Amino acid sequence: MVNYGNWIRRRIIVVILAVGTLLVLFALLPLHALIRALLLLAGGVTLATAGFVLYAYYQFSASGGNYQAKLWSFLLEHLHWDGSGAALDIGTGNGPLAITLARRHPQARVTGIDYWGKGWEYSRQVCEANAALEGVADRVTFLKASASDLPFEDGEFDAVVSHFVFHEVADADDKREVIREALRVLRKGGSFAFQDMFWDARLYGDAETLLATLQSWGVDDVRLVDTRAALGISRLLRFPSMLGYAALIHGTK
Repeated sequence: MVNYGNWIRRRIIVVILAVGTLLVLFALLPLHALIRALLLLAGGVTLATAGFVLYAYYQFSASGGNYQAKLWSFLLEHLHWDGSGAALDIGTGNGPLAITLARRHPQARVTGIDYWGKGWEYSRQVCEANAALEGVADRVTFLKASASDLPFEDGEFDAVVSHFVFHEVADADDKREVIREALRVLRKGGSFAFQDMFWDARLYGDAETLLATLQSWGVDDVRLVDTRAALGISRLLRFPSMLGYAALIHGTK
């Protein structure tokens, strides 16, 4: 069975639940009343947080709100590419975008890169298994690499996509440079679609300046779409650490 995972890591849910439960159990011990009250309060808040994270996990999953698939589809709808040549998926996770591109474009070759850090529940092995299950293993390649230093030549790809990855690149202080690196490997006239926390001015500056910056890098056509409004994202998922700053940048180099 294909496994594209969930953005909400199960280990995080388990840890939060365990901590909340322990705090409540400690509150049952014969302690000073104030300490017991504080432990109960902390435990209650922690368990409430676990409940919210479980809600988010359900909303992102295919059996719940299916927001992950909706966001992937939204990005690909804005990639204006005919499938000729080669495409790159930066931060592929378990490979959903790379594999979908290969399925949609039978003549295309697709490369997915990721760092697959220990903090995430993704892996190259799962990517390759998913590609085999989807019947595109012969046209999709997965490589370990950092988005800040892509191991490709200038203009090597005809299309480049990335989904909620740029802000996570730890070895890039200026996240705009990660966008620049992604555009470097895109040929002139190629198409791109990047979805990330582009409304977060702390990471990218204001949107108007960001778009102007991309144009100064030689991008002929670039547009920004408010993902939150376009997909009617639930307000409960619009926390800053989730989809609160979600936006899509797409266009042609």
